Amino acid sequence: MMIDWNQWRNNPALLDALVVLGWAYALAVGPLRSRLAPGEGWPRDAAMRFYSGLALVYLAVGSPAARVGGLYLFSVHVGLQLLILYPASALILRGLPRWSLDAVLDRRFVRQIANGFLRPWICGAFFTLVVSVWCVPRPFEWALGNPAGRALEQAMFLMSGLLFWWPLASPSRICPPSGFGSRMVYLFAIEVALTAVFSYVLMAEHPIYATYSLAPRLVQGLDAQNDQILGGVLLAGVSSLVLVGLLGVNFFRWARASAA
Repeated sequence: MMIDWNQWRNNPALLDALVVLGWAYALAVGPLRSRLAPGEGWPRDAAMRFYSGLALVYLAVGSPAARVGGLYLFSVHVGLQLLILYPASALILRGLPRWSLDAVLDRRFVRQIANGFLRPWICGAFFTLVVSVWCVPRPFEWALGNPAGRALEQAMFLMSGLLFWWPLASPSRICPPSGFGSRMVYLFAIEVALTAVFSYVLMAEHPIYATYSLAPRLVQGLDAQNDQILGGVLLAGVSSLVLVGLLGVNFFRWARASAA
């Protein structure tokens, strides 16, 4: 039971993908900016958000904590997935300059696909489906034991996180955020839909993931059952905190906009 805390390349394929994403972003907002959006300046704040989001994804997939979560502690695994789903995805989306998104979405074929796929109910359904499916023991264990499966899981979490935030915080004028009323329904529906997943993990009478049941105990006194409960509490608690918090924020913004 050895964790090399100096090993920060635990998923080479995903880490290489992050490097490519960072390089492509720098190219788009740098040398190609004059072609995509003549007259636009360097988007410093957006770039800081984007690269901060990539750094959080790197922490979730490449740090020693990722190895702990993949081999020993379900609760750590859940915490890292939540890092991708919420703060990392939000930062990456808000780090995309409006003109860069609209330069892509302004193409007729792309716009037709985006207008169909980026509807709130589709974004919410995809988000809920991804979170739910990867909590089922068979695909979960397959991903833990298969580097390609792990890469697929992490990529789907990032994609679902971006889609989750799109109706709430899209920077695009062509596919803008939903109205306040739609956002409220959207967030409430996701909270209700995820209840089944929360209950499944929290109320299981025995450990449901073989990897963690058989793993050596990294934390004395934290057995597999309690680790699973802790992971369920994190999944339900953080998700509900985000969803209910966003409900409150959007309600007050809606009320303020209506009173103006």
